[in-house]
Amino acid sequence: MTILIGLIIAGASLIGGFAALGGKVSVLWQPWELVIILGVAIGAFVVANPMKVIRGTLVAVSDALRNAVPNKREYLDVLALLYGLMRELRAKGRNQVEPHIEDPNTSPIFQKYPSVLRNASLTTFICDYFRLIIVGNARAHEIEALVDEELHTIHRDQMKPYHAMSSIADALPAIGIIAAVLGVIKAMGAIDQSPQLLGSLIGAALVGTFVGIFFSYSLFGPIASKIRNVRESRLRTYIVVKQTLLAFMNGADPQIALEHGRKTISDYDRPTIDEVENETMSAGGAGADNVQDLQGAA
Repeated sequence: MTILIGLIIAGASLIGGFAALGGKVSVLWQPWELVIILGVAIGAFVVANPMKVIRGTLVAVSDALRNAVPNKREYLDVLALLYGLMRELRAKGRNQVEPHIEDPNTSPIFQKYPSVLRNASLTTFICDYFRLIIVGNARAHEIEALVDEELHTIHRDQMKPYHAMSSIADALPAIGIIAAVLGVIKAMGAIDQSPQLLGSLIGAALVGTFVGIFFSYSLFGPIASKIRNVRESRLRTYIVVKQTLLAFMNGADPQIALEHGRKTISDYDRPTIDEVENETMSAGGAGADNVQDLQGAA
């Protein structure tokens, strides 16, 4: 929604200001200039990126347009799921938890939180590290190093659409110049025509430069920035999982471990201690004493 509002403001200001200066708005409509600029940009994008990145960029643009970032409800689901698994492991042991990890789609614990299950990558991330905890041979600092390495890999993969879109945004001004040069070449071919016709041809050629710069700094560049912000926000859920599990491995009670994860959430979306308590109680565990201790310490 914010992208649409921003484009409306930018377009209205641009066209309105041009018309207020006495410009003829119809001159800006040069469809073949658009064909040249967008066609070359799309062609260069396809040349520069493998098919996985192309498909991933389309998904990333859709996520950016929908502002598909985790909200408080999704963070609560992640924390409640982790609490359920940690409490199960602490109370019943490894053999009882292993079926949940091996097949999360049929796990009663995972099924309570469909927002987590829909994110296959996050589900796999959670299951993999609980599996390492169940094995019991890895130390906390070894798990932390492994998680950091995987998070680096995930971040690099998640940023590929951003880098692809940024490259096109950076190239668009030059592509606009290409379209303008072609327009000037066309105008030079009509050098013997009337000044009125020659002026319209040169004006149409300059629209190419304008469109390339406008698309770069007012459309593709902002969308690329939005993709980066959305992807970095979605990576935050992995950090919540990391901090929670590390605290649990270091001996913290499940409810205390959740507080380690909760504190990594941005203040805009961070649930309160009471909200986390209510969520974990509905998940089948009270944890009230630990929450009261946290509140007293705060």
